[in-house]
Parts: sequence; C-alpha cells; structure tokens
Amino acid sequence: MKAMRIHETGGPEVLRYEDIPDPTPGPGQVVVKLSAIGVNYVDIYTRSGLYPASLPLIPGSEGAGVVAAVGEGVTGVAAGDVVAYTGIPGSYAQQVVAPADRLVKLPTGLSAEMGAAVLLQGMTAHYLAHTTYPLKPGDRALIHAGAGGVGLLLIQMAKQRGAYVFATVSTDAKAALAREAGADAVILYTRQDFAEEVRTATEGQGVQVVYDSVGQTTFFKSLECLVPRGYLVLYGQSSGPVPPVEPGILARGSYFLTRPSLAHYTASREELLQRAGDVLDWVRSGALKVRIYGSYPLARAADAHRALQGRETTGKLLLIP
Repeated sequence: MKAMRIHETGGPEVLRYEDIPDPTPGPGQVVVKLSAIGVNYVDIYTRSGLYPASLPLIPGSEGAGVVAAVGEGVTGVAAGDVVAYTGIPGSYAQQVVAPADRLVKLPTGLSAEMGAAVLLQGMTAHYLAHTTYPLKPGDRALIHAGAGGVGLLLIQMAKQRGAYVFATVSTDAKAALAREAGADAVILYTRQDFAEEVRTATEGQGVQVVYDSVGQTTFFKSLECLVPRGYLVLYGQSSGPVPPVEPGILARGSYFLTRPSLAHYTASREELLQRAGDVLDWVRSGALKVRIYGSYPLARAADAHRALQGRETTGKLLLIP
C-alpha cells in the first residue's frame, strides 16, 4: 500500500510518499481501508519534532473508512462496517491497523469523509464545553482561533449551553465564519488587543473561561481576561509552547489552569461512545455544522501541512488516499 512517512523531523518537505507492506490485524484488531484522513495540528507537532517519536513513522491519528479485515476475538465490528476513529497512529496511509474497541460505527447517512472531518475536533469541543469547564447559561467564554476546526464547533456547543461567546480571529473573512457559527462578539486580534476588548465589553469583570489553542502568543493576556476563580483551558499551542510559568501568577485571581488532552476524556469505551455519539448525532440532525475547508490527495500531505501551519485554513482539512 501507499503511505506517507517521515524519516527525520523537520518541515513539510520531510513527508515522503512510499510503498510499504499491507497491514494484517492481530488479536483484537481490524484493518480499516481508509476513505478519508483527518489533518490536525498534532500531526505538525509530530512532523516537526515538537512531540518526540521513534522514526521512521507514519503520521496522522484520525480517519474513517471500511473495515477490510478482522483479527481474532473481535466483536462489535465486522467486515464492511463504515467506521471512524481518532487517537490511532499511522493514519496517513491507504490502510491502518486499529484496535477494534477504539472504532466508532458511523450512523446511516453520515459519510466517511464527514466522520474523518468531525470526530477528533468534535469530541475535543465536546469535552471542553461539557466537562473541562462545563458551560452553563449566563457564562462568558473566550474562544481563541474561533474560525479553526475546533473553534467553529466549540462556538456552536458553547451557544447550545447558553454561554455568551467572544471569539478571536485574524481576518474579516474568518470573523464572518465565527459570527455565522454563533459568536456574540468577534475580536480581530491582528488589529485589536483582545484582553482590552474583553475587559471593556464585560465592564472589567472578564470571562469565566478562556479556551486557548494558540499558546505562546495568547497565554498571558488570556489570564488577564478571567474573572476571579476563572479557568484558563490550554488545549493547544499553534503559536508555540508556553514558556515555564511561575504558579504564583495564578494567585492574581485564584485562577485554574489546565492542559487537557482528548485521550484522557475518552479513556473508556463508554466515554468514547458517549462523546462520539453526541457529536455524530448532532451532525446528522443538522444541529452541528461542520466546515470542511478542503481535501488533498494523500500524496500532497505536505501542501496540507503548509496550509494549516500558515493559518490559511478555516475548518477541517482532509487527505484522500
């Protein structure tokens, strides 16, 4: 089969389109013939070496397709089922071996492309809004990167839960998308000081929670936006890692700081199916709108990385094997 591999860390040019042996499933595993592969910022972190990993490797951790082969002892899925997954390495390929208990069957009427587009970012938005800081009616939330894949979904979920939403974006076009998703106030951080805008709009009170996927360039100003005992939820670092933080800085408002990961919010199969089920049902019913920015052939994964890293995208990027 064809797969995209990296033999050394670096820029998008280190991605190599290669022939490798077809996979075979072991006990408890299945082979999924992929129809679509999700592109995520974590793939860039792995490719660049920010997240250390043994080389060579096939990047990617999200995809959807048809179960092609089933290993010994597998129950719950069968050959021919259309499934999606996230958190399984080696996804930039035509086929992937996956633990059967990490697969989610797609409901009738939902395509594999949509499954690959929404599962990781949809469940991320779900745990952020429902569990890490469970939004309630009347809360105020600041969502950075409001026109990104998670941002657009998180805005919608925050509004479903009754929150007032501030969103930061970089361009007028992205501002329009954030407003369309339901943001109450959109701040163009390239022209405005977002902390000052939030303080002014809230008469100095601030927001109950900041959902920050940007990291280095937003972290300290995000703290300035919080009410006393507010939550700074740092779930990404697209601008780079946050430098070491003296814990005493949180004493300014008895703030809470957390760095969550989806793996810890889908640790059991029960929780995985509950979160995935909510997200997929909302998409199927139209209650949750998913924006797919574009699709690239698997062989052009480097171009997808350049687009994502260059902040050219709004919504989700897919690779098609």
